[in-house]
Amino acid sequence: MDNSRPSSPEAPPQDLWSSILDSVSTSRSIPSKQIIVLGEPSSGKSTLVSSLLQKPPPEETKEEQRTDFAIGYDWADVRDDADEDTLARLSVYTVPSSAPAYTSLLPYFVPPRTCLPHTVVMVVLDWTRPWSFIQELEIWLEWVEKWSKGDGSRELDIAKEENRERLQAHWQYYSEPSAEPLPATSTVSSALLPLGPGTLTHNAAGVPIVVVCTKADLIDEGNDIIGSGPSGMGGMVKGKGGEWEERTDSIMQILRTICLKYGAGLFYTTPQPTTLQVLRQYALHMLFMPPAPSPAAAAPGEVATPARNPFPFQHKPNALDRDRIVIPAGWDSWGKITVLREGFDAKLWGEAWENDLDHTEDDGSATRAQKMYASLVPDLSRKPPPLPPLNNPTPEQVFLAKNYDENAKKPDRDPRGAFRNPNETASAGIVGPMGSSSFNLPNVERALTEMESVAGGAGLNPLAASTARDSSRGLSSRSGGRPPNTGLSIPTGGASIALGRSAAPSPAPLSATTPNSADDQSQHQALKAFFDNLINKRSTRVDDRAAAATKSPEAEPAADEGS
Repeated sequence: MDNSRPSSPEAPPQDLWSSILDSVSTSRSIPSKQIIVLGEPSSGKSTLVSSLLQKPPPEETKEEQRTDFAIGYDWADVRDDADEDTLARLSVYTVPSSAPAYTSLLPYFVPPRTCLPHTVVMVVLDWTRPWSFIQELEIWLEWVEKWSKGDGSRELDIAKEENRERLQAHWQYYSEPSAEPLPATSTVSSALLPLGPGTLTHNAAGVPIVVVCTKADLIDEGNDIIGSGPSGMGGMVKGKGGEWEERTDSIMQILRTICLKYGAGLFYTTPQPTTLQVLRQYALHMLFMPPAPSPAAAAPGEVATPARNPFPFQHKPNALDRDRIVIPAGWDSWGKITVLREGFDAKLWGEAWENDLDHTEDDGSATRAQKMYASLVPDLSRKPPPLPPLNNPTPEQVFLAKNYDENAKKPDRDPRGAFRNPNETASAGIVGPMGSSSFNLPNVERALTEMESVAGGAGLNPLAASTARDSSRGLSSRSGGRPPNTGLSIPTGGASIALGRSAAPSPAPLSATTPNSADDQSQHQALKAFFDNLINKRSTRVDDRAAAATKSPEAEPAADEGS
């Protein structure tokens, strides 16, 4: 009896439902497409984004009230012509400025390894600032080249090679739209022609690029004065034989030459919905660009054509209407650029562009695109006023020392000079360095006048009266063992009069100033009488205290200390 049993089936995976859901979501997933809009502030990017996403334009706000983000983002679903199925989800990233602080963030949101085959780059130029076209193009196109390099992984290198082949096939298989229906055959019998000179020499990653010049309706705005229009160049040549038209045509020729090197398209837009709608159709056409056909799929002697694009671009190129220029990728060439205006050298401008990208020092021998463009389109922008020179204040102590030294050299800065007689020279006087006229102070003069009036009323000479009072009192009445007081000598008229209360020798008299006139002598005499009066008052107080001490012996030490 065979007891063996059939083997049980393998246990189902634990994430069975997850795998089923992932397979369903993969089969029904909506592809993602990205558009990167690059441009300087106030160049019209918000209007373009609203048109690409078919959303109402934002309300016009004042410049100071506008809010800009480091990276702007918005999205919308792309539906087919019948508006039944969703073909893709379109995401639009906006970079508000070419500053590295903004551009360095974009690779984190749009990594080239996964987004390169599904991304279109738009470079926005503003016709109100035409003198900045070349400079801005150099900045943005160099950033596109740097962004497409990514991390240098093998997977990214394969994606770049496929993208380059796809863009090159788009150029080689391009044909102008026509009203006739396309042939049903998928092959053509003729061989593919090589790319023309100056075509697709850059853009190694094959990134679809569109250069959009906004506000083209302002090209001819303005008066007959250079720079008077909103564009800063409008009306430059009104009534001057079409010089302005020649310059605008030259600008377009330069832009077309540069776009040809990167395989880019050139579009002029206005606020009118028609031009914006044409740009949206072209952007979707480049986003859904089919891959390059495989040579093995074609029969011998025939060339395979790429698959059909779900968003064909049926608008014909337009290089004549300056406010609605349409130059799709694949149509242009050096020959068509030269036909627009004779005298334009596309090869020279191509070499000048290469010299600018080398970033070598300008020694004057090589032509530069920016220098040549500046001679054609001068910069008429309003430059900000220069900053005032830096104010470096003088340190406080240095300033005070400088003014002190300057004022010290001026004799009229001495406050005592206000009371000095200008007719006499300053010399050493009795009190300090002041001269004799320094005693004309109001308080001193008033005191001397009162003293003279009192002495005059008594009919005595002030000097004689003070001397008589001093001699009549005598100093022998004082008691106690106090040391003798030193004498005080007051010079008068070159002589010294000693006043003392002891026999001790008096110190050397102070030097006197010889009076220059009778007025000076009278002032010295009045001053002597003033000091004598002070001495007499002091002597009277001393005598009173001595008398009080005789009556009260206990108070004698206190009286002596007080004297």
